[in-house]
Amino acid sequence: MRIPFAAALAACVLIGSWTASTQAQNPAGANAPKHGIAVVDVGYIFKEHGRFRATMDGMKKEMESIEEQLKTERARVEQKEKLRDGFNPGTPEFKQADEEVTRMKADFNVHMTNLRKDFLDREATTYFETYTEVNNAVTYYCQRNNIVLVLRFNGEPVNPTRRENVLQEINKPIVYQNNIDITPDILAILNRNPPAGGAQPGVTAPGAPTGTGVTAPPTLGARPGVAVPPR
Repeated sequence: MRIPFAAALAACVLIGSWTASTQAQNPAGANAPKHGIAVVDVGYIFKEHGRFRATMDGMKKEMESIEEQLKTERARVEQKEKLRDGFNPGTPEFKQADEEVTRMKADFNVHMTNLRKDFLDREATTYFETYTEVNNAVTYYCQRNNIVLVLRFNGEPVNPTRRENVLQEINKPIVYQNNIDITPDILAILNRNPPAGGAQPGVTAPGAPTGTGVTAPPTLGARPGVAVPPR
């Protein structure tokens, strides 16, 4: 289906105004379009990505439910073991109960392994899909701002009292950056609200990340604990 010229022009205007607005509201990344180089804190984006957090919270509750289910099954095995231990070893009753315990333990171990493997597989898929979405958002943003290189960095402040934090700080690949942090812009794209009333759901601008619509820009700002260096 061909999109009417007027609608396409309106979408371009919305994209342009949104990009200009996000740049104005994100002083931490003001120099990125100027120099064509940017940095992005992927770890922070994962922490603040609304849909990712909601999915992981749901999976956490599901895992807690699974653990309760396994705890109940384990209790049945332990109850059967107590029943077996009430018989004298070598008797037919003890042998039969021991066989049942062995079978129950094997079934429990298989069930536990399958449940946890399925959970870990779905967790890995969620991480991969979210990281792909982050990559798409970065590409979308950079193509519209003439940014040719994006480096990953960690913008979290260091805790000098924790050895692992100090080592992470020492091993940071980015030593200095001057207002080229586009993390708030990328997070805004990912956490964008659904299209307002009247907009067609599922219709995205050409090259935009899947599942995002062009809407009014959210308010951006520096991340908590991350100082914005002087320009």
